[in-house]
Amino acid sequence: MIRIANAPVSYGVFELARPDLVALPDGEQLARWISEAGYQGIDLGPIGLLGQGAELDERLSRHGLDLAGGWVDLPFAGEDEEFAAALAGLDRTLDVFVTAAERGQDLAPLPTLADSGSPARKARPGGAPELTLRGAAWERFADRVNRAAARVRDRGLEPTFHHHACTHVETPEEIDALLASTDVDLTFDSGHLLIGGGDPLPDYRRWRERINHLHLKDARTALLHDALAADDPMRSVWEKRVFVPLGEGDLAVDALLDEIAASGYSGWLIVEQDVVPRSTADVERAVAEQAANREALRRWFA
Repeated sequence: MIRIANAPVSYGVFELARPDLVALPDGEQLARWISEAGYQGIDLGPIGLLGQGAELDERLSRHGLDLAGGWVDLPFAGEDEEFAAALAGLDRTLDVFVTAAERGQDLAPLPTLADSGSPARKARPGGAPELTLRGAAWERFADRVNRAAARVRDRGLEPTFHHHACTHVETPEEIDALLASTDVDLTFDSGHLLIGGGDPLPDYRRWRERINHLHLKDARTALLHDALAADDPMRSVWEKRVFVPLGEGDLAVDALLDEIAASGYSGWLIVEQDVVPRSTADVERAVAEQAANREALRRWFA
């Protein structure tokens, strides 16, 4: 079973948002837009955006949506005290996922673990060999990932790990190391893989048995060069609209979706098109583009 979801980040609701320039949608608006576009699920977004406890359950039910997953970044390469504090806070976040799982969804939500990155990684989207963790630093990172994954499983949930731009798991080499060093499965993100120098179709085939969550996004990698020259390269990646509607970037969308449909994958496929709206027109554009993205998927997933 494959179910199709979307995420608040597709409408500009995430940590790089510019609420000083434009009012962003609240949880109720997002749930309505995503439901009306024909999606079956929604990603969590910032904790509390969709509500918690009974409010979350009521909102999802009213809009005919299930919770698909949600970003949970931890400082896996940080100082011991920093990581310990973040790990303790993970339990509060998992309460939200437990509420959704207890709704009896056809597919349970997957807490989506990710690394918080570092200033050096945020200054170099796409990664670089000299920024890759190795030796004892990598062993400590992997051990912490395993500890966080165990914490998720202790709550009756299945974790997944998201490779992501500007973090310590970004390039294909780093993803290979993660899969070899931990027991957590992978959120395969086609757009972030393009930015990290991967090739989504062969890499999907190579990692297929460890993929338990999908983020589908398209990207224009030519814009990465311009972003690297900016004062804030990470922000520039998003504000320059590196992520574009399906079919408008470098992703071989048809070939990848053919492969996914034929591969026996079962789980959530979450469409993400990270944007940073700067005007009301940009928000309206995001609503229209996510509806178009859903229609484009009906060839494979009604």
